[in-house]
Amino acid sequence: MPKLYLGTIGWSYNFWKGSFYPRNTTSTDYLAYYSSQFNTVEVDSTFYHLPMQSTVESWRLQVPEGFVFSLKFPQLITHFKDLKDCEQETATFLGRAELLKEKLGPMLLQFPPNFTGSRMTDLSDYLAKLPKQYNYAIEVRHKSWLTQEFISLLRENGVALVTTEKSITEFEATADFLYIRWEGDRKSVNGQKGEIEVDKAEDLQTWADKLRPRLNKGLKVFGYFGKYYSGLPPSDVQILWKNICQV
Repeated sequence: MPKLYLGTIGWSYNFWKGSFYPRNTTSTDYLAYYSSQFNTVEVDSTFYHLPMQSTVESWRLQVPEGFVFSLKFPQLITHFKDLKDCEQETATFLGRAELLKEKLGPMLLQFPPNFTGSRMTDLSDYLAKLPKQYNYAIEVRHKSWLTQEFISLLRENGVALVTTEKSITEFEATADFLYIRWEGDRKSVNGQKGEIEVDKAEDLQTWADKLRPRLNKGLKVFGYFGKYYSGLPPSDVQILWKNICQV
């Protein structure tokens, strides 16, 4: 299914050895092995700090053709500066991202709960200045964004509205792709045991049934599992992929 991209949020986890990575795998070989199993990954580390140019170029060279990276916008832009006076930071981030070339997937703007719908103008101004050759997705966490104005803004800019298992909205197709994140619950899942802690088989079948019609209609789907969902994200990817493609 060429329009389906499923992966995990990050890949540099030593506690996946034995359950996903072969036990003798070194950390420098994690990405190469990961990309032999899955076709995408969400890079969470770019939220905290910008990787060096050589690091990004190394990522691109380690993965096969058809693999894509989804990068999270830096928190300096989305959380600290709230989209204001951050032209230079944005340009630097995008410049680093474009080093991935054809292996660059959607880029994620994730906002904190206190970023409310009152910031609609700021968001509109920011989106208008973003280069149109890239794909973007937005995750909001406040119900004040549940307006037709917001949905229309995303559609006008071809920006995807992120869906999560706790989303305030569900499957609003505002772009030609869907972006889904299964972050899970830090209170009930340790996430560092390298094992399934919560059985999500039934949930994953439900998600497969929801996503299959969208894929059949030609929408691309990008989906990423965090370590607090079942406790073992690679397993979640494998199960969901199988469930979607089994028909």
